[in-house]
Amino acid sequence: MSNSSVAPFVKWAGGKRQLLPQIKERMPEKYNNYFEPFVGGGAVIFELLPANALINDINKALINTYKQICSAPNAFLKAVNKLDAEMWDDGKEYYYSLREHYNDKLMKAEYDVELAALFVFINKHCFNGLYRVNGKGLFNVPYNNSRRASVEEEVIMAISKYLQGVTIIDGDFEAACKHAKKSDFVFMDSPYAPLNPTSFESYTKEGFDIESHKRLANLFDELTVRGCYCMLTNHNTDLINELYGNKGYRIDVVSVKRMINSDASNRVGEEVIMCNY
Repeated sequence: MSNSSVAPFVKWAGGKRQLLPQIKERMPEKYNNYFEPFVGGGAVIFELLPANALINDINKALINTYKQICSAPNAFLKAVNKLDAEMWDDGKEYYYSLREHYNDKLMKAEYDVELAALFVFINKHCFNGLYRVNGKGLFNVPYNNSRRASVEEEVIMAISKYLQGVTIIDGDFEAACKHAKKSDFVFMDSPYAPLNPTSFESYTKEGFDIESHKRLANLFDELTVRGCYCMLTNHNTDLINELYGNKGYRIDVVSVKRMINSDASNRVGEEVIMCNY
């Protein structure tokens, strides 16, 4: 499938838009099914548009949004456009009222089309498009003073059409790869390893700790044994090199700009793109 209108509908920490050329040039020439256990904003799958795909993320609100756009795009657009149209003169007060409503629905586990609309609205109107929750799992990012439209109708409809053929699940990354087999392609863009050992940050209340990174490295090894084509991206850190080095994997270091960082001087860094083929 090819559609120039298919593009991410949210901004996401660690999104891979700027690395797309490097990712595409390292893709296997042919593969069967496509698996993406950490889909995030979907920059990679929306660029590749693979025919037989499974996407997963542990963030239930994010996956609910994918599901609502897939199954009920018109209802989703109506709900988002309503939120945009009703924006008060005091945008800040309006944003915080919707953020509170969003968190209330999260606490009640109301994963519906209204939650999906709220999810996209606050993503477009929060600081740096950052999805961050506190220890209770409540979204707590401040307002960015924007009053722009939350979505483009053409993009949402194109995404919805593409997602009809995609399996969409939420849960653990290992479970998402359970059925990956020989000649399938697995793209892994997990939460970043810390740049220093004392700074573990996470965008989900579940977190992604060092044990999770070790479990992911074991899965990468297991999928390699199964005959899957695997590609993994992360910070170029001692932890990542320790987990994946000396195993014969191809590890390329690339320079990147960090889009989500309050300190502009910290917006340049190095990432690795690792392949087992």
